[in-house]
Amino acid sequence: MLLHIIARGKIGRSAEAELVDRYMKRLTMPHRITELPDRGGKLPAAQPGTITVMLDEKGKQLSSMEFARRLEGWRDAGTRECRFLIGAADGFDDADRANANLLIAFGAMTWPHMMARAMLSEQLWRACSILTGHPYHREG
Repeated sequence: MLLHIIARGKIGRSAEAELVDRYMKRLTMPHRITELPDRGGKLPAAQPGTITVMLDEKGKQLSSMEFARRLEGWRDAGTRECRFLIGAADGFDDADRANANLLIAFGAMTWPHMMARAMLSEQLWRACSILTGHPYHREG
């Protein structure tokens, strides 16, 4: 299953970009990052068998284990691509939210979208580590 982060804004050369690179290099699953302009620009077309996860303040808060199990379920069901959408400063509207399979939030606070990208990259790496059987110190 392809893990595909689709994010608004250019991360450039920053501390957040270094974190994203660090965690993306560790991923054991195929992955890709697509950057879109802050405004405008079209999402790449979703192929059949694609799951869309949107990072949104109104989303569900998952533990790392719950997140890993969701990815595992989609992977084992034959999902070809799991897209993770990160919006710009204004986030997403209700129509965008309605088209997502899952909304997730990294807590009730608002996070800068570049920081959210780094946090998502780390959680993807952590989920892949859990799914490959690496002991997770928070389990139990």
